[in-house]
This record gives sequence, C-alpha cells and structure tokens, in this order.
Amino acid sequence: MSPSARLLVVGLLLVLTGCSGPAVRFVPEDGVHVVKRGETLYSIATAYDMDWRELASRNGLRPPYTLHVGQRLVLAENRVTQEGAASDPGPQASGKMRKASPPLPPIGRIPWVWPTEGRVVTTFVQGHATRKGIDIAGELGQPVRAAASGEVVYSGSGLAGYGKLIILKHDERFLSAYAYNQALLVSEGETVQSGQIIARMGQAEAGKPMLHFEIRLDGNPIDPLRQLPQASR
Repeated sequence: MSPSARLLVVGLLLVLTGCSGPAVRFVPEDGVHVVKRGETLYSIATAYDMDWRELASRNGLRPPYTLHVGQRLVLAENRVTQEGAASDPGPQASGKMRKASPPLPPIGRIPWVWPTEGRVVTTFVQGHATRKGIDIAGELGQPVRAAASGEVVYSGSGLAGYGKLIILKHDERFLSAYAYNQALLVSEGETVQSGQIIARMGQAEAGKPMLHFEIRLDGNPIDPLRQLPQASR
C-alpha cells in the first residue's frame, strides 16, 4: 500500500475510534435513547458525541437535569419526539407543498453499486457526529457486497462499536466502510470486484440486522446516497 493510501486508512480509523475515550454509538433508528440505570445526561451525550447542553435543550431539561429509568431522550432532529409524534410537521404543515430539491450529481467517476439490499433507515447528515453514513436494514446473514472495485485495507473487529468491519480503498481519494457484519469473507490485501460478496450482514447494538455503510473522500465522509444509483433507492 502506498504511503498516501496508508495515511487515508489511518485517518479513517482514527475518526471511527474517536481517537480517545469511549466508543461513539450510532443514533438509534428512531432517534431516541431510552435511559438506563446509572446513566446521566452527560454520560449519554458523551456516548453519542453530543454536547450535553444541546441534548438538555432539545429535551426541555432544566437543572439539576434529573433523569429517570425508561425516560426517552430525543437525540436527532426531525425524528420521533418524547410523546411519540413526528417532530417534522411534513410538507403540508404550512399549507404549501415544498418543492423537492434535485439530487446532487455524484462526485468523481467511480461506478458505485449498492452494498446490500434493504431499506435505508438512517441517512447521512453533513457534520453530524454519528451520522457519517447510512444504515441499511435487511436480514441476518444476507450478502454484503463491495460497492466498487478496490483493495481490502482493513478486515477485522478491533474497533469498538463497529462490530466486524471492512474498509476498501478504491483509488487515491475514495474509501468505503462496511460495519456490523456477521462474518467477514475477505482479508486485508485482497483485491475485490464491484458487487463481489465480501461479508454477511450482522446486527447493530440495538439488535436489528443492518449494514452501516460509509464513503470517504480524502478521509472525509460524504453522503453515500449521492454516489449510489438513483434507481435502486
């Protein structure tokens, strides 16, 4: 592997591990955290790499910020509120239909394919601490495929919170990452082809079968939905 490629991989691994401290969790599918015994506002915010003051404000909490077991805390905007109602009023809330923005063109010329079949349950949010990719729901053990041809630069389970993880290098600028796998079917140093089965789908910390998928450009996360074929969404 070239020095520049190694730097990209090392940079990605540092971001995934958070460099220090406890592993950052992914925001649950419904955007809500259920308080467990012993948890505090600060410990929950730290686990999701959030500012505790923002978390308190989003949930209407005031000093001394006392939490109760089973209490539901909203982590992400435009998700389910504590009362169970959608926080986004929808396109007709103001009496006018919103015009959908046209999709942005893909970056680069890599012909990406979908890494697995299933419904996208969590989308990418630019600058968000934990939504650096997409989550695709599926069935335990279903095929996970290389989203483009490339080299396997990481295959292992050494990163807490990601389960069994594969990272592929596609060129000097692009990497892709595949997390929550049940089984890894390729090893570091192997060359894989676009669409080749590289793993079997596992389950996230919440116990739901899914694939967490990221695309990185020069080490920075970009929206995978911008790169993947529109017709397959």
